[in-house]
Amino acid sequence: MTTEIHPTAIVDPSAELGEGTIVGPYCVIGSGVILGPGCRLHNHVTLAGPSEIGPRNEFFPYASVGQRSQDLKYVGEPTFLQVGEGNVFREFCTVNRGTAPGSFTKIGDQGNFLAYTHIAHDCTVGDHVIFSNNGTLAGHVIVEDHAIIGGLTAVHQFCRIGAHAITGGCSKVVQDVPPFMVADGNPAKVRAINTVGLKRRGYTEETIQDIKKAFRILYREQRNTSESLIELEALPDRSTEIDYLIAFVQTSERGIA
Repeated sequence: MTTEIHPTAIVDPSAELGEGTIVGPYCVIGSGVILGPGCRLHNHVTLAGPSEIGPRNEFFPYASVGQRSQDLKYVGEPTFLQVGEGNVFREFCTVNRGTAPGSFTKIGDQGNFLAYTHIAHDCTVGDHVIFSNNGTLAGHVIVEDHAIIGGLTAVHQFCRIGAHAITGGCSKVVQDVPPFMVADGNPAKVRAINTVGLKRRGYTEETIQDIKKAFRILYREQRNTSESLIELEALPDRSTEIDYLIAFVQTSERGIA
């Protein structure tokens, strides 16, 4: 495979382009950008560095990835962006590098980031995520594997979105959303478990029932979080999913939605 660069594109001499990468019209690739093989930039895409972007990532028009942090504390120190493989960044997506010297924004593999989504400085985004249009992360947010960010969802800085969780459209997330849950509203509250998503990903009915039981303990019985955790830890023959849920809640610094 040969690398193709449209004559109207501007590529910094220090940028590294993997074999088979296609750079379309009017794209700009800045210094310190490393692209893996098989990437495609459609047109009017801007990639800034230092950024290391893995293979087979696709960037649609006007995506701007790897720009400096928007945090006012940032004064030009070297910070970084790491992107895995097989992601899709649709029109007008923006991704910023870290803020503190040497810090990273990190994105995993096989994510689908729809138009106008924003990933701010120092965020960590896992694998197989979906960000619907205008899904927005403030700084230092963690989004775990297989999570879905609903359209026009805004996530407060330092929040976490657990694996297999989903947020409803137009939600305002100001606390952690535990794994497997559905959160919706302003401010977002957990409403149910993500039954449809769990079935699509092959979870057994037995495991889904275990997660439903944990949901009832956390959200439907009149206990505070500490009391609910005690009851969850007392469940016999807990599944690994319940152990994961317990650990997520125990380590929450902002509290759970």
